[in-house]
Amino acid sequence: MPSPFARIVAGPLFRALGYRDSRIFFGASLGAWTGLWMHRIGVAWLAWELSRSAAWVGLIAFADLAPAVLVSPVAGALADRVDRVRLTMASQAVIAVEALTVASLTATGHITVGLLFALEMASGSAASFAQPARQTLIPALVPREDLPAAVAANSLLFNVARFIGPGIAGAVIAAWGVAPAILCNAIGQIFASLSMPWLRIDPEQRRGHPVTSSLLAETLEGFRYVARHPGLGPIIAFSAATSVLLRGVQEILPPYVERLFGRGAESLAALTACFAVGALVSGLVVASRGRLGGTTRIAVLAIAAQAVATVGFVATGSFPVAMLCAALIGASASAHGISVQVLAQTAASPALRGRIMSLWALVSRACPALGALALGSAGEALGLRLPTVAAALGAVAIFAWGLSRLPRIARQLERPKEETT
Repeated sequence: MPSPFARIVAGPLFRALGYRDSRIFFGASLGAWTGLWMHRIGVAWLAWELSRSAAWVGLIAFADLAPAVLVSPVAGALADRVDRVRLTMASQAVIAVEALTVASLTATGHITVGLLFALEMASGSAASFAQPARQTLIPALVPREDLPAAVAANSLLFNVARFIGPGIAGAVIAAWGVAPAILCNAIGQIFASLSMPWLRIDPEQRRGHPVTSSLLAETLEGFRYVARHPGLGPIIAFSAATSVLLRGVQEILPPYVERLFGRGAESLAALTACFAVGALVSGLVVASRGRLGGTTRIAVLAIAAQAVATVGFVATGSFPVAMLCAALIGASASAHGISVQVLAQTAASPALRGRIMSLWALVSRACPALGALALGSAGEALGLRLPTVAAALGAVAIFAWGLSRLPRIARQLERPKEETT
């Protein structure tokens, strides 16, 4: 039953957070994600210090996120056939070990940019297993009527951590260096892993379905399901294309901070926090809607806003204006991401939920990595402004495609579940 606090605060978001299991799950997630963002800021700055190359910073971001290309689809199929709680715990333990290793090597002066790349590949592979496993547990935390709000809360708290983590990381790096900031990720992941056994998950929700065929066959089944779905296929393709073009900026911030604005680690943390503040505000608005109608429109229109804000970010020479643009980028990216996750979770067949969410993980991790790699490489040859503006213009063209198909996609994703089964 919801807590008394949840009954007093009648909003959908607070109601979804009023259940015992959801409080444990999301509380542990907040700790792990705060550590994750501290890790990302620390690793990005470390890569910049080791190489002074935008291409290398992009490559390190690519190493963390790109394993999703190969791993996520298989991870989703695995999450549909094994104990999701145990899979989550094991994946988070690997991430913790990787963070501890990077922190130790950095503190002792033995880290190299090549070794950092290899370690981030290992961490990214583990995260590709953890993400779909954790997300498939969300429907088991709350009643069905609160699922959209719970999915929104999951994304919202990620952005809360995105606000807290960089601010802490900037202060820690300035005072004690990169290693302690990365060590915090190990602590957060260990805490999240140890909290999983406290959840009272229905045994039927811990596994997707009995094993009926090979892992490869089930992986391909997930791809076919999404490709044939008249709503899921287009919205995930739309999100993937625009993520490649727009999300790379957030993954390789250090070169932008130093080359465009002539600033250091404290400004990097401040700028990342601006992304998070915008994401937090828009996330609260979207998460508090408590209804499915209009969600597809938000997902599509947010991309236009993100493209305009991205152009503003690289066109200005004023750091305060860049901070405002960063907040707008964060707001629009959050609105898009939360909306697509809500649509995917509610439209997915329960037996295929792990595979559907693994494809979303593929979009949210691999596509920004590809964009970061492309921007970093192009930035070395052409400077950062021109490639970023070109990518934003490409996103506007894709937005026009999505807008033309908006009514058709919305009809498929926003109608009641019983009509789609």
